[in-house]
Amino acid sequence: MRRLTRKWNQFTAKILDLPQDVVQDLPRITMIGNVQLYVENHRGVLHFSSEKLKLELTKGTLEVFGKQLVIRAILSEEVFIEGLIDHVKYEP
Repeated sequence: MRRLTRKWNQFTAKILDLPQDVVQDLPRITMIGNVQLYVENHRGVLHFSSEKLKLELTKGTLEVFGKQLVIRAILSEEVFIEGLIDHVKYEP
């Protein structure tokens, strides 16, 4: 049943020309240089320090490594991070 639902959602998104992140509840990650990161569709903060941020996603986790990391804004499904970002790691 889950596979059929996923196929239906993909088909609907294609027909209606909707972005996949909206239909499949995928994270949308926007990075500006190495100083700002905006993540939509997260499920919560698992760990935060000035050098590491770990977010829970619908399917997996997202880790952000850097220096002087600061959460500038956090909402139920959005988070905005600033600092010197070294790298970002996605684990399904």
